[in-house]
Amino acid sequence: MIMAIPERQVTNRDVAERLAFMGRLLEIAGVDRYRTGAYERAARQVERLSLPVAELDEEELTRIPGIGVRIAGQIREIAATGSFRELKDLQATIPGSIVELLGVAGVGPRTLHTLWKRLGILTLEDLERAVQGHRIRALPGFGAKKEETIRRGIGQFRHRSDRMTRPQADAVLANVAALIPDGQYLVAGSYRRGSSTVGRLEIVATGNRSALVNHAPAGAIAHESAEEVSLSLAGAGVNIRFTEPGRCGTALLCATGSRGFLARLGEVALARGYRLGPDGLLDSASGRLQTFGSEEEVFAFLGMAAVPPELREDRGEIELALRGALPALVDLSDVRGDLHAHTTWSDGRQSLEDVATAGDARNYEYIVVTDHSSRVSPDALAKQRAEIERINRQHACQLLAGSEVDIKSDGTLGYQNRVLADLDLVIASVHSGFAQDQDVLTRRVLTAMENEHVDIIGHPTGRLLGRRPPYAIDLLRVMKHAAETGTALEINASPHRLDLEDIYIRHAKKEGVKLAAGTDAHRIGEFSNMRYGIVLARRGWCAPDDILNTLSLSGLLEWRS
Repeated sequence: MIMAIPERQVTNRDVAERLAFMGRLLEIAGVDRYRTGAYERAARQVERLSLPVAELDEEELTRIPGIGVRIAGQIREIAATGSFRELKDLQATIPGSIVELLGVAGVGPRTLHTLWKRLGILTLEDLERAVQGHRIRALPGFGAKKEETIRRGIGQFRHRSDRMTRPQADAVLANVAALIPDGQYLVAGSYRRGSSTVGRLEIVATGNRSALVNHAPAGAIAHESAEEVSLSLAGAGVNIRFTEPGRCGTALLCATGSRGFLARLGEVALARGYRLGPDGLLDSASGRLQTFGSEEEVFAFLGMAAVPPELREDRGEIELALRGALPALVDLSDVRGDLHAHTTWSDGRQSLEDVATAGDARNYEYIVVTDHSSRVSPDALAKQRAEIERINRQHACQLLAGSEVDIKSDGTLGYQNRVLADLDLVIASVHSGFAQDQDVLTRRVLTAMENEHVDIIGHPTGRLLGRRPPYAIDLLRVMKHAAETGTALEINASPHRLDLEDIYIRHAKKEGVKLAAGTDAHRIGEFSNMRYGIVLARRGWCAPDDILNTLSLSGLLEWRS
């Protein structure tokens, strides 16, 4: 049977990223600032909106300030295909190696236009040679300081992780969607398993291989055969396996992995007289190939429950599936609110009204406003609470007055207890002193948990994916103390953090520690990042009861008290 391939909903962030990318490409091409600015302004407008622009028609889109008829039509294209024709045409005129240089610190679109047109720079190696030959400082308006900034940026670029964040992978997948116009496909590999970062993207498709080859950008295809096409898109490796609809089950299963999971599943198949492969289960005795249209059919044939992709890491899931004892994992639909959001009262780009409106749109019961203690005085915090009370009278989603309070270097907090006592919920986070040794930093967090007003420890390892490693902290001590003090640990859903990692989430669950999923949203579009946090929770084997914000508003307040 042909698999029904669920399409990922196009979000406002997806649309904003495509429009902003168009603006950057126009700048690289040297187009006038008025036109490039139009795309930048439209991208900002889309990202600020609480309503989903993908559901608006062209007339409704043109009523949004900053969006004209042309861009409205392009937004409709993005909603339908993930991209738009003019963007794809422009991409075809600019070498991909040039666009990748935007990742070098000090190299913006205008700078890149000058380097490309004046010095003929096409690759990172070209740029490095220009720096070494001091040719950049000779350009009008550049100088030695700019050249040194680019030199350092090249070093950082060469040492960056070659793994993508999930939004980066989503952007590449939007390009994949444009290359398979007539067929169905599913994303597999570590992306489908919900990994925090993604290396090579694995795709299983039932579409026309020839159509993909013909649509692929020049030079993008690295290898092709009758069944597979490997290509590079936006600097990312993509492997697409083509199969028949009736063989999608095992093809998707094998492409999803992990290796350990597949090895263990292969043992189960062998015990029943079959060999597992992408095309199906081969009967070892008769040589007959058993094919399957879906993964569920494969699992059922092997006499086991279907294992969710997030659990396929060879951590005991096969044995539980054989006994029909897999946990019922938390789902995004179980979430009843967001526990971590910032507004214009500190470093956010959204007002309190914006947050409440976004909560209404997501059918949330509550969102906790947690502006930084370092940026909001106690007097301002009291005024914010009064404003929250006023806004709550006009919205179904109730804002709770909270704070993300700094854990100082000695373990004390950014507010005094009399201030903390008046808040609905308190997140305590480390934002400085990352270089302290493990014992000192760990004791800072343990001390914060001793405070009766601290409810959650925010982003417990402080990592920023691809930019900053976790700080030295003994998470086993932290989890043990969290269980003793009744403190929850955050699963920070920002795709640039995704902190805690899944193995620690599962350990915290075993210790009886509550986990709190929060987006750390600074902009309206970031509330949709909750999906990343829930995927991470599922990788940590969490059921709804393990996640604090699956509680109702009254249940949350009761837990807090």
